[in-house]
Amino acid sequence: ALWPAAAMEVHTSKEVDAVNGTNLRLKCTFSSSSPVSQHLSVTWNFQPEDQSSHEPVFYYFKEPYKLPTGRFKERVTWDGNIERNDVSIVIWNLQPTDNGTFTCQVKNPPDVGGTIGEVRLRVVQKVHFSEIHFLAVAIGSACVLMIIVVIVVIICRHHRKKAHEKRIEVADTEL
Repeated sequence: ALWPAAAMEVHTSKEVDAVNGTNLRLKCTFSSSSPVSQHLSVTWNFQPEDQSSHEPVFYYFKEPYKLPTGRFKERVTWDGNIERNDVSIVIWNLQPTDNGTFTCQVKNPPDVGGTIGEVRLRVVQKVHFSEIHFLAVAIGSACVLMIIVVIVVIICRHHRKKAHEKRIEVADTEL
């Protein structure tokens, strides 16, 4: 008899940019052919850009476990929700030495094989000018321009009113 193959799928962003000194949520979700079990485990690892050996980042089995040593000690917190198939973490105070690839592996017995999520992190000194920034600048500029137009119209009306009142005053004094 043939048993159906288990299918664990792990989903992450492929690449993420983050600013030096900020915090980042590394999102990782999963789908399993089996219901979530009490024996579900999550392992986050890190491989630096220099391709040296993998380093543990975080581990979850029934509850989150922080690392006692390593570059991510006291800098990683659990931000997942197992009931929602979310096994995300937050890395605090990002540094250029955090550049590299993070892997998220989920095992949900009997579903222990399948994809491993990979996220390539690049820590930058400042944010690149993206389409969102361009849109924000364009909308902000349009708002400022409209405010200036409204102020000019109000000032022009005020001056016209004053000029009209002055003409009426001069006409009244001539009579």
